[in-house]
Amino acid sequence: MSHQSGTQLNQHYIDGEWTDGDGSDTFASESPATGETLAEFTRGTEADVDAALAAADEATEEWRELSYIDRAEYLWEIYHELRDRHQELGEVVSKECGKEISEGKADVTEAWHMVEWAAGNARHPHGDVVPSEVGDKDAYMRRKPRGVVGCITPWNFPVAIPFWHMAIALVEGNTVVWKPAEQTPWCGQIIAEMFDDAGIPDGVFNMVQGFGDAGAAITDDERVDTVLFTGSAEVGQEIASKVGGEPGKLAACEMGGKNGIIITEEADLDIAVHSAIMSSFKTTGQRCVSSERLIVHTDVYDEFKERYVEIAEDVAVGDPLEESTFMGPAIEPEHVEKIRKHNELAEQEGANVLVDRFELGEDEIPDGHEDGNWVGPFVYEIEYDTDLRCLKEECFGPHVALLEYEGDIEDAVEIHNDTPYGLAGAVISEDYRQINYFRDHAEIGLAYANLPCIGAEVHLPFGGVKKSGNGYPSAREAIEAVTERTAWTMNNSKDIQMAQGLSADITMQDD
Repeated sequence: MSHQSGTQLNQHYIDGEWTDGDGSDTFASESPATGETLAEFTRGTEADVDAALAAADEATEEWRELSYIDRAEYLWEIYHELRDRHQELGEVVSKECGKEISEGKADVTEAWHMVEWAAGNARHPHGDVVPSEVGDKDAYMRRKPRGVVGCITPWNFPVAIPFWHMAIALVEGNTVVWKPAEQTPWCGQIIAEMFDDAGIPDGVFNMVQGFGDAGAAITDDERVDTVLFTGSAEVGQEIASKVGGEPGKLAACEMGGKNGIIITEEADLDIAVHSAIMSSFKTTGQRCVSSERLIVHTDVYDEFKERYVEIAEDVAVGDPLEESTFMGPAIEPEHVEKIRKHNELAEQEGANVLVDRFELGEDEIPDGHEDGNWVGPFVYEIEYDTDLRCLKEECFGPHVALLEYEGDIEDAVEIHNDTPYGLAGAVISEDYRQINYFRDHAEIGLAYANLPCIGAEVHLPFGGVKKSGNGYPSAREAIEAVTERTAWTMNNSKDIQMAQGLSADITMQDD
């Protein structure tokens, strides 16, 4: 490998070279579980972003001239490295972002699945042959790369999501400038090393480490043709608003959610409780699809509540590297404080607190991890009211509301949709009519039935509606964002014939 984490200063990767860049500021990657410094990094500046964009812009023409197959070959090299280093990289993910080890390894698996999909797609048919109204014409649609793609990715999936963005963008013929999340630069470093080891041409892939100012310099630059963003709703909306005002520039933004699970009177409660626990507390609630609202029919409410609370009171919080851990730490101290404020808001709005493990006991914190960002489940019940902020604002933590409803599935879906977000949701029911009603009327981009409200298979679209996003920066739908369509029509006749009965005769003044 080109570089390793440790005491030395890790660099940016620009135009095929490792560089300290223009700035003198540095920042550290810190373990959420212990507080220890994992690695040190140079902080990118606008000048560094400018150099990366210049390199990407310069490399665009040569890269797009390669065949799909040739471009994909570089990705296959990375695919094999991700698989070969599965255990090692899974541990890095868990160390740096705090996910328990099975989730850390799954993050890497999802990355190679995405690379496999994108590189394999290079050999699949592209474009469409379209019948023409005129028999002597051939008509078809083909795609062309848009140019330079700016990628801004989050800390909670620090290996998988970068490849959601970049694998497809690169195979489709675009060049990339990427800013990893500042909380997980070590994962970003390793990914950049993989591209370097694969020998990708200079300027095709570029990485600038840094904070929001570096991300803004990427998204705001006129040389960037498409922005792929996954992260908070606030930042995503700002990006979408800016990019939307620039003719010819696109942004595909996947953002957060205030996701709900409906448990109907026809639910299998074993499935319901299992799905709700997974949806609420995996990744310590720090998934964009995590469920913070459980909407439960009055006929099964008491039994569901009893069983759910019993598990939430005892679910294992601990060292993310231990296989016995179910929940790891929160990402950083600032996020612990954010979760605290959301818990306090619920209490201020009248919540009846059922589980409060926000401040874990000393016996629950692993030895040697006293400086970690520890939080536990916070569960409450509250009477539904459309004006409650605790039911509208995303916490992004193990913060869960139980809402009791009466009536039919229509009433539950009305409560479910009463949020500015629209990312993900699930319904638990043995009645297919209820399931189908939810499928057709829930205002979300990702819908699940009798499953946890988590999980992404790379060949499916991933994104939402309303405040949750304006695009799907993964799988097939990402192709829409990183390519332009050309409708091509070719005449095979010596004569010109037009569609819709339009005359092709040219008449002169003397006629």
